[in-house]
Amino acid sequence: MPELPEVETVRRGLQPVLEGRRLVQVRQLRPDLRFPLPLDFVRRLEGRRIEHIGRRAKYLLMHLDSGDVLLAHLGMSGRMLLVEDPEGTPLLPHDHVVLRTAEGWEVRYNDARRFGFMDIFPSDELATHRHLVGLGPEPLGNAFNGPLLAAALQGRNTSIKAALLDQRVVAGLGNIYVCEALYHARLSPRRRAASVQGPRAERLARAIRDVLDRAIAAGGSSLRDYVQTSGELGYFQHAWAVYGREGAACPDCICGGPPAGGIRRLVQSGRSTFYCGRLQR
Repeated sequence: MPELPEVETVRRGLQPVLEGRRLVQVRQLRPDLRFPLPLDFVRRLEGRRIEHIGRRAKYLLMHLDSGDVLLAHLGMSGRMLLVEDPEGTPLLPHDHVVLRTAEGWEVRYNDARRFGFMDIFPSDELATHRHLVGLGPEPLGNAFNGPLLAAALQGRNTSIKAALLDQRVVAGLGNIYVCEALYHARLSPRRRAASVQGPRAERLARAIRDVLDRAIAAGGSSLRDYVQTSGELGYFQHAWAVYGREGAACPDCICGGPPAGGIRRLVQSGRSTFYCGRLQR
């Protein structure tokens, strides 16, 4: 599933084409995605100008001049693809929603598995919307730091890996970037979350921000279906330190690969965790 860097990359790709633009045509090619689309979906979008495209956690938020917000979640395989020549570019299988601007561009939402979803609602419901309520702080926000993270982890007896995957602790993190951040913070994924206080929390907050910033700069990580709005792949998977590298030599120590050690894999809550047992404590 696309994580924060992939969604932020898509947001930045959509901005030049959609922000400040009016939607002259909206096509809804099926009644539902993961959930049914609102009955008045097309009516509330067509003719509206997109004032701003934001992001909250893994959700895209398109603010309209009507005061409504279009929320989109990419799910497992969702793609927002930009099409400069709609007339000469046939629709693809699994193109489900098409937005056309007055300038002639189209944004086509394609989702083979249909785990993604969209909703439209008044902007004054942002804080209470069922998918947004209770989300933790944005890890790239100005307020995110060691003390804020330490406070969120205080009293939590789960592993630090499980705590960071909880969207109420930090919004937008998923399995890949939690593994990478824990590695760069030199913290074991098994460590009790409540023990990450003081310097440990400060180190982890910095590592989370740094990993996300570098991933966004690389266009995210392409696993299976994810592509940027241009159709290009992300490239951060080539910079992973530990994720998916079981048995490989750790990049920052001399443990080497098997049989000397190297990067290990364990399963936590049904998810693969990759880490260096020598450096991460």
